[in-house]
Amino acid sequence: MNNFTKFFKEAIQSVLPIFAIVLFLSVSVAPMESGVIVMFLFGTIMLIVGMGFFTIGSGISMEPLGEGIGATLGKKKKIAIPFLVCLVLGVLITIAEPDLTVLAEQVPSIPDRILIWSVAVGVGIFLVISMIRTRKGMKLNTLLLIFYGVAIILSFFAPNDFIPTAFDSGGVTTGPITVPFIMALGAGMASMSTAKNARENSFGLIALCSIGPILSVLLLSIVFKPESSTTQEALVIAETTKEAFRAFINGTPKFALEVFEALMPIVAVLVVFQIFTRRFNKHQILRMLVGFVYTYVGLVFFLTGANVGFMPAGRLIGARIAAGEMKYLLIPIGALMGYFVVSAEPAVHSLKKQVEEITNGSVSQKSIGLALSIGVGCSVGIAMLRILTGIPVLPILIVGYVISLAITFFVPPLYTGIAFDSGGVASGPMSTTFVLPFAIGACEALGGNVLTDAFGVVAMVAMTPLIAIQVLGLLGEVKRKKMLAQAKHEILQLEDDMIYYEEVL
Repeated sequence: MNNFTKFFKEAIQSVLPIFAIVLFLSVSVAPMESGVIVMFLFGTIMLIVGMGFFTIGSGISMEPLGEGIGATLGKKKKIAIPFLVCLVLGVLITIAEPDLTVLAEQVPSIPDRILIWSVAVGVGIFLVISMIRTRKGMKLNTLLLIFYGVAIILSFFAPNDFIPTAFDSGGVTTGPITVPFIMALGAGMASMSTAKNARENSFGLIALCSIGPILSVLLLSIVFKPESSTTQEALVIAETTKEAFRAFINGTPKFALEVFEALMPIVAVLVVFQIFTRRFNKHQILRMLVGFVYTYVGLVFFLTGANVGFMPAGRLIGARIAAGEMKYLLIPIGALMGYFVVSAEPAVHSLKKQVEEITNGSVSQKSIGLALSIGVGCSVGIAMLRILTGIPVLPILIVGYVISLAITFFVPPLYTGIAFDSGGVASGPMSTTFVLPFAIGACEALGGNVLTDAFGVVAMVAMTPLIAIQVLGLLGEVKRKKMLAQAKHEILQLEDDMIYYEEVL
């Protein structure tokens, strides 16, 4: 009962600031229809309930399963079986990610199934690379430097309209299904390692798996040469409370089916894993199955609330502000929304919890949360500046990744892994259902190109935490060295005093 209270309290604290901001904007610079406000209110309640159930459920289902599989793979001396298992797991959990279907629908001229399978295979391959890195003790920053370099080179050959979508895909595919499982998988594999850097190797899997979708979409856009067009659906606005309620009733079955299809492969993995290993006892299996039920209920509530309640509000707010006389308010409002919206991402809570556990509290949940909020706030503010001015996203991404990769050579490897994992975690369903619609609404009102100007905001949300958290690590390292120098000075002073007193005596 205490856990329920704790997690639902965290959910309320995460979602209420966004609700308060939207409510204030609706009565000031961005007036909205009463039906939309009612939908947003319903959505807020569903987000709170969904986030609470999801946090509890993933903690007792996907995380133990991921750790168990990771620990079992870590014991295997031959690499063939772990190689195959990681490839299959990467493909399955990526196909299971609901946000990937949304991404596929946004990319015209590339068949949805081809895009989904290509992205899934990309994640599978990079999950294998992550496993090899953990076993061989390879440096994460070296791999990141190589693969992001390849992505930047490919971007010069891809159609300009699809560069933002490609980089957005890296954040979209590491969502609420993928993140808890892959992070736990990494922790399990690292726990079997005897290397000195085993703790650092617990992180970095999400970071590498985020690169696979970027490369996949860039390659597909080069091969298919898709046309420059968007597939944005017309915005449906509820005018009455009854219409708002009907929108949720109609939308819930769709997301219930999507989440069911998403979780079934993970449950199947549990069944197959248990048959071959007998790792879990009956009590643990029952507990994990209950956890999957909680996870299912939580994700259905969360995704329904975000898509039905938050998406129309985000798009309308962006459009109304951009169409007004104070369109440059988009920048500070966007930054403020970004600051608070990241704390409402369900996978962020899993990240913060695992970081604190693996680091034995040396990296606190509060410090990670603050760094993420600052990073995402800056990214959304810059994204709004792009919409207002038409600045292309690629130069900003290149500069951002160059800075973040350069910092990796000056901070402890642990912070590099946490930072690059956090980029994929921060750009989850709240980014795609609230921040991205906010950007699309503003872009449409200003007459811009949605593909080049609005898309790319998720990529920036995924990029700035890389810098923010590593700066946190850099400051921590400076503080640690300062304290160490102070301690050495005090020891030397004490030794001098002891010598002095010995001479006097």
